[in-house]
Amino acid sequence: MKMKLPFGGSLTGWLAAGRASVAGLGCAALVSLLAGCNIIPAPTADATRYYVLTGPTSGEAGTRPITGALRLGLKNVELAPYLKKGALVVRTGENEVSFPNDARWAEPLEQEILHTLRARLLAAPTVGRVFTQPFPFDEKRDYDVSVRILRCEGVLSKGGKGMAQFAATVELTRGGVAGEVVARTRFVAPDAAWDGKDFARLAAELSAAVAALSQEVVAALPPAKS
Repeated sequence: MKMKLPFGGSLTGWLAAGRASVAGLGCAALVSLLAGCNIIPAPTADATRYYVLTGPTSGEAGTRPITGALRLGLKNVELAPYLKKGALVVRTGENEVSFPNDARWAEPLEQEILHTLRARLLAAPTVGRVFTQPFPFDEKRDYDVSVRILRCEGVLSKGGKGMAQFAATVELTRGGVAGEVVARTRFVAPDAAWDGKDFARLAAELSAAVAALSQEVVAALPPAKS
């Protein structure tokens, strides 16, 4: 027996039409969901740039006879804690610093400075060997060098003027267990102009400061023990 509906048509036809409507709504919802996934922005290229310190050129430290007699131990470089973030530091006030996300050191800064210092000390005519920690037990050292970096950053003043600043303390001790202090000094590199934007220039100016620090260390070294 077929049931007649008050608005016409059969029950079977009405149910079929209803199922088709529900299916259509489900498809429309699925299409909308998939279309919504397309609003996620496409990945962008990483704008981070990585910098290294400049060591001596091959002309400065190329193959040459080792005439220096001093045997040095270069201890691990210490950094002020705020310099350990990995980014090149920009000081914007006496008590305020920033860490640009797109300008970073290629390796830990203390390692950068250690490697650069060692290369420049080896280039000095009075230096024969430079050992790094852990020091070999079977090699005698005349002096050990300890370096702590206090500042190594760019600085921006309120007027927009920029500069590179570098400061460190250096301690020389006699090699061996006793470790008698021979000299202790604070090194401050002359401020170098920086435009506040060119981080490659900033890395170059800080490299020059590390080179000047190595010259200061060599100048402070007493003669080799006979």
